[in-house]
Amino acid sequence: MTLPSQAAIVVIGGGIIGCSTAYHLARDHKADVVLLEQGKLTSGSTWHAAGLVGQLRSSASITRVLKYSVDLYKGLEAETGLATGWKMTGCLRLATNADRWTEYRRLATTAKSFGMDMQLLSAAEVKAMWPLLETGDLVGASWLPTDGQASPSDITQSLAKGARMHGAKLFEDVRVSGFEMKDGRITVVKTSKGDIACDKVVNCAGQWARQVGAMAGINVPLQPVKHQYIITEKIDGLATDAPTIRDPDRRTYFKEEVGGLVMGGYEPNPQAWTTGDVPDDWEFRLFDDDYDHFEQHMRQAMARVPALETVGVKQMINGPESFTPDGNFILGAAPECANMFVGAGFNAFGIASGGGAGWVLAQWVVDGEAPLDLWVVDIRRFSNLHRDRQWVCDRTLEAYGKHYTIGFPHEEYASGRPHIVSPLYDRLKQQRAVFGSKLGWERPNWFAPEGIEPNDVYSMGRQNWFAAVGDEHRHVREKVGIFDQSSFAKYELSGPDVLKALDWICANDVNKPVGRLTYTQLLNTRGGIEADLTVARLAEEKFYIVTGTGFRTHDLSWIGDHIGDGLKATLVDVTEDFGTLSLMGPRARDVLSAVTETDVSNAAFPFGHVREIVIAGHTVRALRVTYVGELGWELHVPIAATGEVFDALMSAGGKHRIRPVGYRALESLRLEKGYRAWGSDITPNDTPHEAGLGWAVKLRKNTDFVGRRALETISGAALKKRFAGFTVDDPEIVLLGRETILRNGEPVGYLTSGGYGYTVDRNIGYGYVRNADGVSDDFLASGDYELVVAMERTPAKIHIEPMYDPAAARVKA
Repeated sequence: MTLPSQAAIVVIGGGIIGCSTAYHLARDHKADVVLLEQGKLTSGSTWHAAGLVGQLRSSASITRVLKYSVDLYKGLEAETGLATGWKMTGCLRLATNADRWTEYRRLATTAKSFGMDMQLLSAAEVKAMWPLLETGDLVGASWLPTDGQASPSDITQSLAKGARMHGAKLFEDVRVSGFEMKDGRITVVKTSKGDIACDKVVNCAGQWARQVGAMAGINVPLQPVKHQYIITEKIDGLATDAPTIRDPDRRTYFKEEVGGLVMGGYEPNPQAWTTGDVPDDWEFRLFDDDYDHFEQHMRQAMARVPALETVGVKQMINGPESFTPDGNFILGAAPECANMFVGAGFNAFGIASGGGAGWVLAQWVVDGEAPLDLWVVDIRRFSNLHRDRQWVCDRTLEAYGKHYTIGFPHEEYASGRPHIVSPLYDRLKQQRAVFGSKLGWERPNWFAPEGIEPNDVYSMGRQNWFAAVGDEHRHVREKVGIFDQSSFAKYELSGPDVLKALDWICANDVNKPVGRLTYTQLLNTRGGIEADLTVARLAEEKFYIVTGTGFRTHDLSWIGDHIGDGLKATLVDVTEDFGTLSLMGPRARDVLSAVTETDVSNAAFPFGHVREIVIAGHTVRALRVTYVGELGWELHVPIAATGEVFDALMSAGGKHRIRPVGYRALESLRLEKGYRAWGSDITPNDTPHEAGLGWAVKLRKNTDFVGRRALETISGAALKKRFAGFTVDDPEIVLLGRETILRNGEPVGYLTSGGYGYTVDRNIGYGYVRNADGVSDDFLASGDYELVVAMERTPAKIHIEPMYDPAAARVKA
């Protein structure tokens, strides 16, 4: 077949992700698709994948993606005539200690929240299902009957055939050598067999995806890691339908294959391959067997399955797999190039993800926006930090080593730190700050009192910082605290058409006088919340936009992509130009008035305003806004002056007992006030009206904006889900999110976030209550509520209003 000279969409890579994306583009969208594979289909990582298919993840959307994979694999043979090797054997996850068992009880609750039936089994029940297992050390196991296994090569060939059946053109032995670009877009894909003009490119090049991206100036932060597994000879007594086994406390996994076992694992000392380019000819190649490195898995596996001591090893597979710095895969529109999409970095669960990832990526390519809340895998969760190859390698190896460790709440990564520090880092360290890390920035999570080690001690119950954070929380409620939020992402948008641009992008009305600021959501075309930020008008043609640290690349990209063609509006990232000090608490005005000559009284400086004020000889942008529910200001300081301004505030605030406060207290304070957190409480799956934020939408104004049509379509109709708060009295309970909400004994939703409110002195959770016939105030108020926490039911009280209102200084819990 001759390569066509043009196509609407070019997919690069013929592994499972590329073939699945091409299949869905052709089947669902009748798109004009060409797929290019430099070697043969399945070469790269797909052909040597172990083929385990699990479905449960901590994100509802990603779990839905993986469930879709299973449904697709079940029916694909009937469509294409090619078998996929799909076997729904179910999966057992083994637990040998109390913390792991708590993790599984929480996972089982999450599974039920997401509509999946995960069961908890005793050691005796495990032994009955898998007689060859040594079960003497087991506390129990989780059992997900709909998990299974498949043949990676067979699925890929079946998807490829399906893609062809629906009109896609697939070419092997065609290597992409570069791109022609114009105005930040790819116009031509250059290959070893000719050029193809195209509208869009989908980079599914697996372990080569970083290199393919780099040809277009795109960063795809991947690290190939050597991942080994063995295939044994036949084992007497092993059933052909034996469940797959994950034995995380021994860091190993097993699946039946042709009467023997496939066994591999995730070691704490993984081996990176290269931080350079992956050789082009590494298509069906493997590394030499490394039994010395693999011995740690062999010892653990033989202890679990004693029959392995006497069975032969048929083959060892030692191949590279693409891993990412956070263990999640990479999907979506590349921020550096308007028409390249990426599907890569599947961290050894590409087979489980492949069907669903291709489905959502195809939709993303066609629509230009994600069809679900896919934030945890969105390529825009990365930043320029992730261009540092050694940093990416170090963090990726740490993530690989954590693949089977217990997932303790609030756990922080240790590698590559500290990387970015604010000017206050040393000052806060001297105050016994315990830091966390967000997009490379060191941020104080809490401050250890004298007598307590300034380190996190992780556990499944209350952690060692619980009481200290309570003290910080109460201090902000009663006196005044100062938060170092210098890591906030900050942009300036200016130009003669700036208001036109923001009117279209923002759901709220930002056309306010100079000196005013607006809290607003940015919506997708479905009316879902893509971003949640503040927009301050500094001048007629200049706005200052502030958003969360982790959303820096995403929100910058979203705003930039939605500035209308031809509009004169310039967007600049100024994050590193300003430090941010948040001065919060009832004494905040006393402190601020002592360090500036500007009148900061309520009459002169009301809520929702921005002023330039002078502190310690430096001009500071003061935004009167709060995320803690108390009187306060965000002070945006020229970065070099952050230390001097901080010192001035601390000195003047001494008589008001000012103290630095960390992000854990910030979280508990915002929970009490009912402020929503983007990425958990509000996501691209949720509309402002469902989230209780309809007041921040300018539907009454005759101004079009992204998402308006979707909101108009559903406005007036009964909402099928609504955001609500819950409190639980039992102090032993720990709420984290994804706990099931029961109304009158029936599941109606799950928590999106959870924590503790130290002022109301109760556990707090938020989530959406769902009902197909509508969720009215009466429906919410009339129910009897419980939460399922780690498979145990506990009474809960629902709250529609904030649980703490500082203006009225009263608790509503």
